[in-house]
Amino acid sequence: MHTRWAKTGVGTVLLAGLLACLMPVQAAEVKALRVWAGPEYTRAVFDVSGPLDYKLFDLADPARLVLDLRASSFANGFGAPEAKGLLKAVRSGRNGGKDVRVVFDLTEGVRAKSFLLPPAEKFGYRLVLDLYPQTKPAPIKTVQAALPAGAQRDVLIMIDAGHGGDDPGSIGAAGTYEKNITLAVARELKRVIDKEPGMAAMLTRDADYFIPHKQRYQKARDAKADLFVSVHADSFTNSSARGSSVWVLSPRGATSEAARWLADRENRADLVGGVSLDTRDDTLAAVLLDLSQGATMEASNAVAGQVHAAMRRVGPTHKPHVERANFVVLRSPDVPSILVETAFISNPAEEKRLNDPNERTKLAEAIVEGVRNHFRMAPPPGTLFAANARRDRASRHVVSRGETLGVIAARHGLSVGALRNANKLASDNVRVGDVLEIPQG
Repeated sequence: MHTRWAKTGVGTVLLAGLLACLMPVQAAEVKALRVWAGPEYTRAVFDVSGPLDYKLFDLADPARLVLDLRASSFANGFGAPEAKGLLKAVRSGRNGGKDVRVVFDLTEGVRAKSFLLPPAEKFGYRLVLDLYPQTKPAPIKTVQAALPAGAQRDVLIMIDAGHGGDDPGSIGAAGTYEKNITLAVARELKRVIDKEPGMAAMLTRDADYFIPHKQRYQKARDAKADLFVSVHADSFTNSSARGSSVWVLSPRGATSEAARWLADRENRADLVGGVSLDTRDDTLAAVLLDLSQGATMEASNAVAGQVHAAMRRVGPTHKPHVERANFVVLRSPDVPSILVETAFISNPAEEKRLNDPNERTKLAEAIVEGVRNHFRMAPPPGTLFAANARRDRASRHVVSRGETLGVIAARHGLSVGALRNANKLASDNVRVGDVLEIPQG
Protein backbone atom coordinates (compact mmCIF):
# COMPACT_ATOMS: atom_id res chain seq x y z
CA MET A 1 0.00 0.00 0.00
CA HIS A 2 0.99 3.61 -0.58
CA THR A 3 2.17 5.23 2.67
CA ARG A 4 2.88 8.84 3.68
CA TRP A 5 3.89 10.38 7.00
CA ALA A 6 5.26 13.61 8.42
CA LYS A 7 6.71 14.89 11.66
CA THR A 8 7.27 18.40 12.98
CA GLY A 9 10.20 20.01 14.75
CA VAL A 10 13.92 20.02 13.99
CA GLY A 11 14.75 17.58 11.23
CA THR A 12 11.23 17.76 9.80
CA VAL A 13 10.33 14.89 7.49
CA LEU A 14 9.16 16.72 4.39
CA LEU A 15 7.80 13.94 2.19
CA ALA A 16 7.98 10.20 2.40
CA GLY A 17 6.70 6.89 1.11
CA LEU A 18 5.62 8.09 -2.34
CA LEU A 19 4.75 5.41 -4.89
CA ALA A 20 3.63 5.72 -8.49
CA CYS A 21 0.83 3.19 -8.07
CA LEU A 22 -0.78 0.92 -5.51
CA MET A 23 1.70 -1.92 -5.44
CA PRO A 24 4.21 -3.40 -2.98
CA VAL A 25 7.52 -1.56 -2.90
CA GLN A 26 10.36 -3.50 -4.47
CA ALA A 27 14.06 -3.06 -3.93
CA ALA A 28 15.11 -0.15 -6.13
CA GLU A 29 18.38 0.69 -7.82
CA VAL A 30 19.58 4.28 -8.06
CA LYS A 31 21.10 4.56 -11.53
CA ALA A 32 22.11 8.20 -11.88
CA LEU A 33 21.71 11.69 -10.45
CA ARG A 34 21.51 14.94 -12.41
CA VAL A 35 21.39 18.50 -11.05
CA TRP A 36 19.91 21.52 -12.84
CA ALA A 37 20.17 25.06 -11.46
CA GLY A 38 17.85 27.91 -12.37
CA PRO A 39 17.38 31.37 -10.86
CA GLU A 40 14.28 30.33 -8.90
CA TYR A 41 15.09 26.79 -7.76
CA THR A 42 17.58 23.94 -8.00
CA ARG A 43 16.42 20.52 -9.21
CA ALA A 44 17.98 17.12 -8.46
CA VAL A 45 16.73 14.19 -10.55
CA PHE A 46 17.42 10.56 -9.65
CA ASP A 47 16.97 7.84 -12.27
CA VAL A 48 15.63 4.83 -10.35
CA SER A 49 14.61 1.34 -11.40
CA GLY A 50 11.06 1.58 -10.06
CA PRO A 51 8.81 2.88 -7.26
CA LEU A 52 10.54 3.25 -3.90
CA ASP A 53 10.10 4.39 -0.31
CA TYR A 54 12.12 7.39 0.82
CA LYS A 55 12.24 10.08 3.44
CA LEU A 56 13.64 13.58 3.17
CA PHE A 57 14.63 15.74 6.12
CA ASP A 58 16.66 18.86 6.78
CA LEU A 59 19.50 19.57 9.21
CA ALA A 60 20.85 22.92 10.37
CA ASP A 61 24.28 24.33 11.25
CA PRO A 62 25.39 23.77 8.55
CA ALA A 63 22.35 23.60 6.27
CA ARG A 64 21.90 20.11 4.81
CA LEU A 65 19.17 18.05 3.21
CA VAL A 66 19.22 14.29 3.73
CA LEU A 67 17.52 11.74 1.48
CA ASP A 68 17.18 8.15 2.71
CA LEU A 69 16.15 5.56 0.12
CA ARG A 70 14.84 2.39 1.71
CA ALA A 71 15.75 -1.09 0.48
CA SER A 72 17.80 0.48 -2.28
CA SER A 73 21.27 0.32 -3.77
CA PHE A 74 23.49 2.38 -6.06
CA ALA A 75 24.15 1.04 -9.55
CA ASN A 76 27.71 0.33 -10.58
CA GLY A 77 29.34 3.56 -11.68
CA PHE A 78 26.94 5.82 -9.76
CA GLY A 79 28.63 9.06 -8.81
CA ALA A 80 27.59 12.41 -7.37
CA PRO A 81 27.38 15.17 -10.00
CA GLU A 82 28.97 18.59 -9.77
CA ALA A 83 27.18 20.78 -7.24
CA LYS A 84 25.47 23.92 -8.54
CA GLY A 85 22.75 26.38 -7.62
CA LEU A 86 21.72 25.93 -3.97
CA LEU A 87 24.02 22.92 -3.60
CA LYS A 88 27.56 23.21 -2.25
CA ALA A 89 28.29 19.48 -2.44
CA VAL A 90 26.57 16.10 -2.86
CA ARG A 91 27.63 13.04 -0.85
CA SER A 92 26.29 9.49 -0.99
CA GLY A 93 26.79 6.19 0.79
CA ARG A 94 25.18 3.24 2.59
CA ASN A 95 22.84 3.83 5.51
CA GLY A 96 22.65 0.60 7.49
CA GLY A 97 22.45 -2.75 5.78
CA LYS A 98 19.66 -2.19 3.27
CA ASP A 99 19.29 1.54 2.71
CA VAL A 100 21.28 4.25 0.96
CA ARG A 101 21.65 7.91 1.85
CA VAL A 102 22.35 11.05 -0.18
CA VAL A 103 23.35 14.23 1.65
CA PHE A 104 23.04 17.64 -0.01
CA ASP A 105 25.24 20.34 1.52
CA LEU A 106 23.38 23.60 0.98
CA THR A 107 24.38 27.21 0.47
CA GLU A 108 21.35 28.26 2.56
CA GLY A 109 18.16 26.88 4.05
CA VAL A 110 15.69 25.54 1.49
CA ARG A 111 12.07 24.58 1.05
CA ALA A 112 11.99 21.16 -0.61
CA LYS A 113 9.38 19.54 -2.79
CA SER A 114 9.68 15.97 -4.05
CA PHE A 115 7.70 13.67 -6.32
CA LEU A 116 8.11 10.39 -8.17
CA LEU A 117 7.58 10.47 -11.93
CA PRO A 118 6.40 7.38 -13.84
CA PRO A 119 8.17 6.41 -17.09
CA ALA A 120 7.87 8.96 -19.91
CA GLU A 121 9.40 8.62 -23.39
CA LYS A 122 13.13 7.83 -23.00
CA PHE A 123 13.01 8.01 -19.20
CA GLY A 124 12.13 5.35 -16.65
CA TYR A 125 11.08 6.18 -13.10
CA ARG A 126 12.54 9.42 -11.74
CA LEU A 127 12.59 10.84 -8.23
CA VAL A 128 12.62 14.65 -8.42
CA LEU A 129 13.69 17.03 -5.66
CA ASP A 130 13.00 20.72 -6.21
CA LEU A 131 14.81 23.00 -3.78
CA TYR A 132 13.62 26.58 -3.32
CA PRO A 133 15.42 29.21 -1.22
CA GLN A 134 13.65 30.00 2.04
CA THR A 135 14.00 33.66 1.21
CA LYS A 136 11.58 34.69 -1.51
CA PRO A 137 13.21 35.62 -4.84
CA ALA A 138 13.15 39.23 -5.96
CA PRO A 139 10.11 40.15 -8.05
CA ILE A 140 10.47 40.32 -11.81
CA LYS A 141 11.64 43.75 -12.89
CA THR A 142 9.82 45.30 -15.80
CA VAL A 143 10.83 48.10 -18.11
CA GLN A 144 7.52 49.83 -17.37
CA ALA A 145 8.36 50.58 -13.72
CA ALA A 146 9.50 53.89 -12.22
CA LEU A 147 9.38 55.95 -15.43
CA PRO A 148 9.45 59.76 -15.16
CA ALA A 149 6.21 61.55 -15.93
CA GLY A 150 5.65 61.72 -19.66
CA ALA A 151 8.42 59.25 -20.47
CA GLN A 152 7.85 56.60 -23.10
CA ARG A 153 8.22 52.99 -22.02
CA ASP A 154 9.75 50.25 -24.13
CA VAL A 155 7.64 47.57 -25.72
CA LEU A 156 8.55 44.43 -23.73
CA ILE A 157 8.96 41.06 -25.46
CA MET A 158 9.19 37.90 -23.32
CA ILE A 159 11.26 35.31 -25.21
CA ASP A 160 10.79 31.68 -24.27
CA ALA A 161 13.51 29.18 -25.17
CA GLY A 162 11.62 25.90 -25.50
CA HIS A 163 12.47 22.76 -23.50
CA GLY A 164 15.45 22.59 -21.11
CA GLY A 165 16.83 20.47 -18.30
CA ASP A 166 15.66 16.86 -18.46
CA ASP A 167 13.59 17.75 -21.53
CA PRO A 168 15.99 17.96 -24.52
CA GLY A 169 13.22 18.46 -27.07
CA SER A 170 13.87 16.96 -30.48
CA ILE A 171 17.30 15.58 -31.33
CA GLY A 172 18.81 16.13 -34.78
CA ALA A 173 20.55 13.54 -36.93
CA ALA A 174 23.95 14.90 -35.83
CA GLY A 175 22.92 14.81 -32.17
CA THR A 176 21.92 18.46 -31.75
CA TYR A 177 19.54 19.04 -28.84
CA GLU A 178 16.60 21.31 -29.54
CA LYS A 179 16.89 22.81 -26.04
CA ASN A 180 20.37 24.13 -26.89
CA ILE A 181 19.29 25.60 -30.23
CA THR A 182 16.26 27.33 -28.74
CA LEU A 183 18.40 28.93 -26.04
CA ALA A 184 20.98 30.13 -28.59
CA VAL A 185 18.26 31.61 -30.81
CA ALA A 186 16.49 33.19 -27.82
CA ARG A 187 19.70 34.87 -26.65
CA GLU A 188 20.37 36.20 -30.14
CA LEU A 189 16.78 37.39 -30.45
CA LYS A 190 17.12 39.27 -27.16
CA ARG A 191 20.37 40.86 -28.35
CA VAL A 192 18.74 42.11 -31.55
CA ILE A 193 15.60 43.35 -29.77
CA ASP A 194 17.57 45.24 -27.13
CA LYS A 195 19.31 47.19 -29.92
CA GLU A 196 15.96 48.35 -31.31
CA PRO A 197 14.81 51.82 -30.20
CA GLY A 198 11.69 51.50 -28.08
CA MET A 199 11.97 47.72 -27.57
CA ALA A 200 13.35 45.51 -24.78
CA ALA A 201 13.41 41.76 -24.18
CA MET A 202 13.47 39.30 -21.30
CA LEU A 203 14.16 35.55 -21.31
CA THR A 204 12.07 32.95 -19.51
CA ARG A 205 15.30 30.97 -19.10
CA ASP A 206 18.94 31.85 -19.76
CA ALA A 207 20.49 28.49 -18.90
CA ASP A 208 19.79 24.77 -19.18
CA TYR A 209 16.93 24.08 -16.78
CA PHE A 210 13.29 23.05 -17.01
CA ILE A 211 10.27 25.37 -16.71
CA PRO A 212 6.68 24.03 -16.87
CA HIS A 213 4.50 25.48 -19.61
CA LYS A 214 2.23 27.43 -17.28
CA GLN A 215 5.17 29.12 -15.57
CA ARG A 216 6.57 30.17 -18.94
CA TYR A 217 3.56 32.23 -19.98
CA GLN A 218 3.00 33.34 -16.38
CA LYS A 219 6.43 34.99 -16.47
CA ALA A 220 5.19 37.11 -19.37
CA ARG A 221 2.06 38.04 -17.44
CA ASP A 222 4.02 38.92 -14.29
CA ALA A 223 6.35 41.16 -16.29
CA LYS A 224 3.38 42.80 -18.06
CA ALA A 225 4.93 41.91 -21.39
CA ASP A 226 3.42 43.18 -24.64
CA LEU A 227 4.25 39.94 -26.48
CA PHE A 228 5.30 36.36 -25.70
CA VAL A 229 7.44 34.53 -28.29
CA SER A 230 8.17 30.83 -27.72
CA VAL A 231 11.14 29.58 -29.77
CA HIS A 232 11.35 25.96 -30.96
CA ALA A 233 12.99 23.81 -33.65
CA ASP A 234 10.53 21.54 -35.44
CA SER A 235 10.83 17.80 -35.96
CA PHE A 236 9.01 15.26 -38.10
CA THR A 237 9.26 11.60 -38.95
CA ASN A 238 10.20 12.52 -42.54
CA SER A 239 13.70 14.02 -42.55
CA SER A 240 12.97 15.93 -45.76
CA ALA A 241 10.44 18.20 -44.03
CA ARG A 242 11.81 21.72 -43.94
CA GLY A 243 11.03 25.38 -43.38
CA SER A 244 10.13 27.66 -40.52
CA SER A 245 6.60 28.12 -39.24
CA VAL A 246 4.66 30.48 -36.98
CA TRP A 247 1.86 29.27 -34.71
CA VAL A 248 -0.94 30.76 -32.65
CA LEU A 249 -3.28 29.12 -30.19
CA SER A 250 -6.34 27.33 -31.49
CA PRO A 251 -8.62 26.36 -28.59
CA ARG A 252 -10.91 24.53 -31.00
CA GLY A 253 -8.41 22.27 -32.74
CA ALA A 254 -5.38 22.11 -34.98
CA THR A 255 -5.17 23.07 -38.64
CA SER A 256 -3.97 19.62 -39.70
CA GLU A 257 -3.10 16.15 -38.45
CA ALA A 258 0.58 17.14 -38.44
CA ALA A 259 -0.30 20.18 -36.32
CA ARG A 260 -2.11 17.98 -33.79
CA TRP A 261 0.92 15.66 -33.68
CA LEU A 262 3.26 18.58 -33.08
CA ALA A 263 1.09 20.16 -30.37
CA ASP A 264 0.68 16.83 -28.57
CA ARG A 265 4.45 16.29 -28.62
CA GLU A 266 5.21 19.78 -27.34
CA ASN A 267 2.52 19.59 -24.66
CA ARG A 268 4.01 16.31 -23.37
CA ALA A 269 7.19 18.23 -22.55
CA ASP A 270 5.84 18.87 -19.05
CA LEU A 271 5.74 15.11 -18.46
CA VAL A 272 9.23 14.62 -19.86
CA GLY A 273 10.73 17.62 -18.09
CA GLY A 274 9.11 16.63 -14.81
CA VAL A 275 5.94 18.22 -13.40
CA SER A 276 4.27 17.05 -10.23
CA LEU A 277 0.67 15.96 -10.73
CA ASP A 278 -0.51 18.42 -8.10
CA THR A 279 0.61 21.41 -10.15
CA ARG A 280 -1.84 20.94 -13.00
CA ASP A 281 -3.72 24.06 -14.00
CA ASP A 282 -7.38 23.73 -13.10
CA THR A 283 -8.36 26.99 -14.81
CA LEU A 284 -7.38 26.20 -18.40
CA ALA A 285 -10.96 25.83 -19.57
CA ALA A 286 -11.79 29.31 -18.29
CA VAL A 287 -8.59 30.73 -19.80
CA LEU A 288 -9.43 29.27 -23.20
CA LEU A 289 -12.93 30.68 -22.99
CA ASP A 290 -11.50 34.12 -22.25
CA LEU A 291 -9.11 33.78 -25.18
CA SER A 292 -11.88 32.83 -27.58
CA GLN A 293 -13.85 35.94 -26.61
CA GLY A 294 -11.10 38.50 -26.13
CA ALA A 295 -8.75 40.70 -28.11
CA THR A 296 -5.65 38.68 -27.22
CA MET A 297 -6.27 36.17 -29.99
CA GLU A 298 -6.70 38.94 -32.55
CA ALA A 299 -3.40 40.53 -31.55
CA SER A 300 -1.67 37.13 -31.61
CA ASN A 301 -2.95 36.52 -35.13
CA ALA A 302 -1.82 39.96 -36.29
CA VAL A 303 1.76 39.70 -35.00
CA ALA A 304 2.04 36.09 -36.20
CA GLY A 305 1.12 37.20 -39.72
CA GLN A 306 3.83 39.87 -39.71
CA VAL A 307 6.49 37.49 -38.34
CA HIS A 308 5.55 34.81 -40.87
CA ALA A 309 5.81 37.31 -43.74
CA ALA A 310 9.23 38.48 -42.55
CA MET A 311 10.55 34.92 -42.18
CA ARG A 312 9.47 34.09 -45.72
CA ARG A 313 11.93 36.71 -46.93
CA VAL A 314 14.96 34.98 -45.36
CA GLY A 315 14.22 31.32 -46.02
CA PRO A 316 11.57 28.74 -46.81
CA THR A 317 8.47 28.42 -44.65
CA HIS A 318 6.82 25.08 -44.07
CA LYS A 319 3.38 26.46 -44.91
CA PRO A 320 2.34 29.63 -46.78
CA HIS A 321 0.28 30.79 -43.81
CA VAL A 322 0.22 31.00 -40.01
CA GLU A 323 -0.74 27.68 -38.41
CA ARG A 324 -2.92 26.95 -35.38
CA ALA A 325 -2.85 24.30 -32.68
CA ASN A 326 -3.63 23.93 -28.99
CA PHE A 327 -0.20 24.62 -27.50
CA VAL A 328 -0.33 24.90 -23.72
CA VAL A 329 2.49 27.46 -23.69
CA LEU A 330 0.37 29.90 -25.74
CA ARG A 331 -2.57 29.95 -23.30
CA SER A 332 -1.97 33.35 -21.73
CA PRO A 333 -5.33 35.13 -21.43
CA ASP A 334 -3.92 38.65 -21.69
CA VAL A 335 -0.50 38.58 -23.41
CA PRO A 336 -0.49 38.09 -27.22
CA SER A 337 1.50 34.91 -27.83
CA ILE A 338 3.12 33.18 -30.79
CA LEU A 339 5.28 30.09 -31.22
CA VAL A 340 8.06 30.13 -33.82
CA GLU A 341 9.45 26.87 -35.20
CA THR A 342 12.75 28.19 -36.54
CA ALA A 343 13.46 25.20 -38.80
CA PHE A 344 13.31 21.39 -38.84
CA ILE A 345 16.05 20.01 -36.63
CA SER A 346 15.17 16.58 -38.05
CA ASN A 347 16.35 17.80 -41.48
CA PRO A 348 20.18 17.43 -41.63
CA ALA A 349 20.61 20.57 -43.76
CA GLU A 350 18.45 22.66 -41.47
CA GLU A 351 20.09 21.18 -38.37
CA LYS A 352 23.41 22.46 -39.77
CA ARG A 353 21.82 25.85 -40.42
CA LEU A 354 20.55 26.08 -36.85
CA ASN A 355 24.07 25.43 -35.56
CA ASP A 356 25.44 28.37 -37.59
CA PRO A 357 25.52 31.63 -35.54
CA ASN A 358 25.14 33.73 -38.69
CA GLU A 359 21.99 31.83 -39.67
CA ARG A 360 20.60 32.24 -36.16
CA THR A 361 21.17 35.98 -36.48
CA LYS A 362 19.20 36.02 -39.75
CA LEU A 363 16.35 34.17 -38.05
CA ALA A 364 16.38 36.59 -35.11
CA GLU A 365 16.41 39.65 -37.35
CA ALA A 366 13.47 38.29 -39.36
CA ILE A 367 11.44 37.71 -36.20
CA VAL A 368 12.26 41.22 -34.98
CA GLU A 369 11.27 42.71 -38.34
CA GLY A 370 7.86 41.12 -38.04
CA VAL A 371 7.44 42.22 -34.42
CA ARG A 372 8.53 45.77 -35.31
CA ASN A 373 6.06 45.96 -38.19
CA HIS A 374 3.26 44.80 -35.92
CA PHE A 375 3.90 47.40 -33.23
CA ARG A 376 4.20 50.14 -35.83
CA MET A 377 0.66 49.33 -36.95
CA ALA A 378 -0.70 48.63 -33.45
CA PRO A 379 1.43 50.66 -31.01
CA PRO A 380 0.75 50.12 -27.29
CA PRO A 381 -0.14 53.36 -25.48
CA GLY A 382 2.72 55.20 -23.84
CA THR A 383 5.45 53.68 -26.01
CA LEU A 384 7.88 55.13 -28.52
CA PHE A 385 5.88 53.34 -31.22
CA ALA A 386 2.75 55.27 -30.15
CA ALA A 387 4.65 58.57 -30.10
CA ASN A 388 6.08 57.92 -33.56
CA ALA A 389 2.60 57.04 -34.85
CA ARG A 390 1.23 60.35 -33.55
CA ARG A 391 4.10 62.25 -35.13
CA ASP A 392 3.57 60.48 -38.44
CA ARG A 393 -0.13 61.36 -38.38
CA ALA A 394 0.70 64.97 -37.52
CA SER A 395 3.13 65.23 -40.43
CA ARG A 396 0.47 64.28 -42.98
CA HIS A 397 -2.76 65.90 -44.08
CA VAL A 398 -5.56 64.27 -46.04
CA VAL A 399 -7.33 66.80 -48.24
CA SER A 400 -11.02 67.17 -47.41
CA ARG A 401 -13.87 68.62 -49.50
CA GLY A 402 -13.64 72.40 -49.82
CA GLU A 403 -9.97 72.64 -48.81
CA THR A 404 -7.43 74.49 -50.96
CA LEU A 405 -3.67 74.48 -50.77
CA GLY A 406 -3.77 77.98 -49.29
CA VAL A 407 -6.24 76.96 -46.54
CA ILE A 408 -4.13 73.93 -45.62
CA ALA A 409 -0.90 75.95 -45.60
CA ALA A 410 -2.42 78.61 -43.32
CA ARG A 411 -3.75 75.95 -40.92
CA HIS A 412 -0.24 74.59 -40.44
CA GLY A 413 1.52 77.96 -40.35
CA LEU A 414 3.24 77.46 -43.70
CA SER A 415 3.52 79.40 -46.93
CA VAL A 416 1.85 77.97 -49.99
CA GLY A 417 5.24 77.76 -51.69
CA ALA A 418 6.76 75.76 -48.82
CA LEU A 419 3.84 73.29 -48.87
CA ARG A 420 4.00 73.03 -52.66
CA ASN A 421 7.76 72.39 -52.62
CA ALA A 422 7.55 69.79 -49.84
CA ASN A 423 5.09 67.78 -51.93
CA LYS A 424 6.72 68.47 -55.34
CA LEU A 425 3.48 69.91 -56.71
CA ALA A 426 3.51 71.49 -60.14
CA SER A 427 0.52 73.71 -59.28
CA ASP A 428 -1.70 74.74 -56.37
CA ASN A 429 -4.43 72.31 -57.37
CA VAL A 430 -5.27 69.49 -54.88
CA ARG A 431 -8.01 66.87 -54.91
CA VAL A 432 -10.10 65.36 -52.13
CA GLY A 433 -8.24 62.38 -50.66
CA ASP A 434 -4.75 63.59 -51.58
CA VAL A 435 -2.20 63.01 -48.78
CA LEU A 436 0.15 65.95 -48.25
CA GLU A 437 3.40 65.85 -46.29
CA ILE A 438 3.54 68.70 -43.78
CA PRO A 439 7.13 69.89 -43.30
CA GLN A 440 8.14 70.13 -39.64
CA GLY A 441 10.18 72.83 -37.94
